[in-house]
Order: sequence, then structure tokens, then C-alpha cells
Amino acid sequence: MPWLIYAAGKDNWGDIHLKTLMLGNEAVARGLYEGGVAVVSSYPGTPSTEITEYVAEYDEVYSEWAPNEKVAMEVAFGSAFAGKRSFCGMKHVGLNVAADPLFTISYTGINAGMVIAVADDPGMHSSQNEQDSRHYARAAKLPMLEPADSAECLQFAKFGFELSEQFDAPVLLRLCTRIAHAQSIVETSERVEHAARTYVKDQPKYVMMPGYARLRHPIVEERMKALTEFAETSDINRVEMGGRSIGFITSGTAYQYVKEVFGDSVSVLKLGMVYPLPVQKIRDFAASVERVVVLEELDGFIEEHCRAIGVEVSGKDIFPIIDEFSQNLVREKMGLDVPQGRALEDVIPQRPPVMCAGCPHRGLFYALVKNKATVLGDIGCYALGAMAPLKAMDYTICMGASVSGLHGFNKALGEEGEKRAVGVIGDSTFMHSGVTGLINIAYNGSNSTLIIADNSITGMTGHQQNPTTGLNIKGDPAGKVDIEALCRAVGISRVRVVDPYNLKECEDVVREELDAPEPSVIISRRPCALLKTVKHNPPLRVNEEKCRGCRSCMKIGCPAISFKDKKAKIDSTLCVGCGVCTQMCAFDAFESESREGTAQ
Repeated sequence: MPWLIYAAGKDNWGDIHLKTLMLGNEAVARGLYEGGVAVVSSYPGTPSTEITEYVAEYDEVYSEWAPNEKVAMEVAFGSAFAGKRSFCGMKHVGLNVAADPLFTISYTGINAGMVIAVADDPGMHSSQNEQDSRHYARAAKLPMLEPADSAECLQFAKFGFELSEQFDAPVLLRLCTRIAHAQSIVETSERVEHAARTYVKDQPKYVMMPGYARLRHPIVEERMKALTEFAETSDINRVEMGGRSIGFITSGTAYQYVKEVFGDSVSVLKLGMVYPLPVQKIRDFAASVERVVVLEELDGFIEEHCRAIGVEVSGKDIFPIIDEFSQNLVREKMGLDVPQGRALEDVIPQRPPVMCAGCPHRGLFYALVKNKATVLGDIGCYALGAMAPLKAMDYTICMGASVSGLHGFNKALGEEGEKRAVGVIGDSTFMHSGVTGLINIAYNGSNSTLIIADNSITGMTGHQQNPTTGLNIKGDPAGKVDIEALCRAVGISRVRVVDPYNLKECEDVVREELDAPEPSVIISRRPCALLKTVKHNPPLRVNEEKCRGCRSCMKIGCPAISFKDKKAKIDSTLCVGCGVCTQMCAFDAFESESREGTAQ
């Protein structure tokens, strides 16, 4: 529970209002709850994941993890179509997956309110690209709100339902990493239940075959005109007048940087709705100040609009188009002195990302390196197999691309590729978008070897359940996909299961399947070492008399193993006794010890 600050009393309806500190994502969840959301379906993706995790704590709301974002959006639309308020959440690249239904439900509109959260990741803290999701709002012709703190996360999520129902459209709620994962004060109130809106069969509205879709497009254009008029007058876009020498037009986290650097010494047009953008309000604001500067992370989205309506502004001629901003960057680019911090006396060593001690993927990638395999990777914590010292991955593109790309690689190179290339994909990612690629391999016949790294959880985003775990979002028993049976059902007859802690088994099976004259699947199965239900062996220790300092054990990049005084060392606080290093040591220098420290 968030830290309770104080109770602020009751409003005229008797609802208790409390002020608390909340993460942006938690505040979105609270806003959805208070706004009467009935159905929530999402796919985990940092930095959006916690929204759905927090919503799942409310028993009044049906919540689920969907296999992918497209499914999640279609589930949410099904609820809105039926007459109950709904939500789906995803990260920016997830919106690419969900774009297909997004563009068409813009035409159909909704019955009950529907909010879609998309969390961008400027700086690419946990993403493979830095796309700006505002372009989706413009392309799909849908309203997009962008909160600047946790209070607005709650308010905008709640307001999104009202806006959705007022304009008969799903509403996009854009977050970014700093807003999603920062805490600020919010004021909560009670949930307001909303009776289900009556569903009435309406084929011209909801059946998007060409004849009906043509009739819906003009309605969408009229809706955009109405939304633009709303943007002109709504206080979701507000002017904060201060000094008139500079006026900033900004939104989201960039608004916070303006206020922290300049305070009230400048004027600000703070945009809470970033699409559609107002016209006259921007012109009037520009006329009230001497100079207009647009501050926005990533693309010059607002800047382009300002120029298109004849407002001369500065923007990307001052500020970068890449990476996330900071207060100091804003100060520097605006020609102000940047406060200098006190340098540390000691140089802090870098901490490159690395697979955890005992990670089941480590043994798998070591086996692939030993087999000199070309590895087409995928999205998940196993992507760390690309890091030194393993450097075992040749590409990572997007969810499911390992499978489809492997097929294309082998079709291009024939036997040359089939004898050395493998795809590696996680269990959750395989459910997300790997199955169809495997169907393509079976149907169109490439002798491809796919490895499914099954660690019994969705690891990268923080241990969410998925269709292969047998548990739902609340931890209750659920339908469980049998991966072996599924692979056979789509046409793969060679399906092998290996334990990645067993290096010889992994190496032998990889070699055998690469040599096989037909497509195959290897399931590398071992639970994530961080799962609370996993019981570990006692940590290992190094017998220094046996250690020859050959450094073979360093080839797997285990964070529990280091080197000092020309001897291997093991950090017993990290080691989980997986035994992979013992299989690599030609001198039997690694020995097991009990938790009490006695040799075994």
C-alpha cells in the first residue's frame, strides 16, 4: 500500500478523499478503478507493466494477462462493445502489435468507455527502439492524453472514460518511463460503478466491411474536428502565465523540467491533450510572449503542428531528437549555467547488464557457442546472451522475429544456414508471437532448429504469469499450454527437452538437431533462478590447490565467479550451486559446500 499522508475529509457526496504517494503506474490503476473500469487485459511491457498488476489487486475488476497486445486490445474492445468500461496497457513497441485493431476501432467507435495506455521509453532503458507513440494518435485519428505527474495519471485515466464516451472513441493515454516510475502525491476517492450500457446490434457501426467502413470514415473526420474544438476550450490544456520573454509549449515530463528550471519566470502552455492539438489557443499564447520554445522529448510532434498553423517556434534546433531530457540538459540548451556536482573520489566500476547467477539461459548459450551456432535471438532476459563474454547472439529485432527470421535465413542460405543457425525465444514470447512463425517453418518447410528457453515465467518484466505457467494474474490455477504438444500439433515431429544446467546434454542435442534433415524444436527447460519457489543447492567454493588459473570458468560470465590472485573466487551470497562451472573445470576445482560452510 502507498504511504498514507493524510485524510482530506469528504466531498459533497460523502466520498472519502485521501492523499497518498503513488507511482505513476499505480495512479493510473487507481484512476481506472475509480472510473469504474470492468475489464482489463494487457501484456506486460516495461515501463507499463505495473498498471495492470495494481489493477489486479482490486477484486471488483476483472484483470488478465493476454498472450499479446493485439489480443489484449481486442479483449478490451469486446468489453467496451458489450457496454462495460475497459482498459488495455502496453509499452510503445506493444502498440505496434496492437495497431491492427487500433486503426479499425477508431472507425467503429465504442459503446462504453475504453482507455489504452501506451508507455514510451525515451532513453531506451528497457527497449529496442525509441519510437514516439504520439504518431499513432495522429495516424489512427484518436485522442491522446499525456499526464505530467501521478496526480494527472489518476485524473487522466479517469477522465479518459468520460472523453471516450463523449466522443465515441477509444482514448490513448501516453506515459513515459519517468512518469510511470516516479512517485508524487495523488488524491484518491471512491469507485463509481457504471451500469452497463445496452448493447444494440448496429452493423453499419461495427461491421467494418468496405461498404460500411466508407460510411464511418467521414464520421471519424467530424469527430476530429469536434475534438480539436474541445482542445481549444478544455482546461486539460492550460496556460500558466509568468514572465513574458519566453513562453514554453510542453507536455508530460518535459513540463516538469521547465518548471524545475524556470519556475514562474517564464510562461507555459501545458498540453494535457497532445492530440488533437489546439490551434487558436496556441496562436493566442504565442502572441502573449516574445519568444516561443517547444520542449518535447523525442520527435518534434508539437513543433511541427505549431509551424503548420503559422506559429514560429524554436524546438529541435535547440533540443535533441533522441534520448530523454533532464533539468541540466534544459539549462544547458537554454544557455543557463549548469550546477556542477561534487565528483566522487573513486572511479565507480561499470556494471554491464548480465544474466543472474544460476540463470538457466547461461548453460544454453554456452552450448551454442561451443557449437559455433548463428543465433537469431528474441525479446526477453535471454537477450543478455549477446553480452560478453558469451556474445552468443547475432540479432534481436522484435517479439517473435527469431522464429520467422530463422526461416528466412535458412531459405536464403539453404543447407549452409540450416547446419549452423538456431532461433532462441522464451516461453512467454513464444506464446506472444512465436507460434505463427513456427507454423510457417512447418508449413513452408525449412530445416530450422528453434530453441524455446522455458524458464516457467515471464522473466524480463518482473515475473508475470503467462499461458505456459498454469497460473493467472492473481496466481489462481489456469489453463496451461503444453509446449511440446503445441509444437507437434503445428507440424513439428522432432521435439526435444533438455536441462540447460547439463552442458553435455545441451551441446549434444543442439548438434543432433542442427544435423537433422527436418525442422525441430529444443525446449531448454529450467525455472528462473529468482523464482521464490525454486530451491537451490548449497553454494560452491573453489579449492585453490586444484585451481590452475586457466580462467575457463570466466567464459560463462557468471556474476558469482571472479578472479583474484590468479585464482577463481566464488561469492557465496550469489552462487546458487547450479553446477555449470563444475562441468567446465578440467581440474575439479569447484566443490560443493553446505549452507553451514562444510565441504560436501
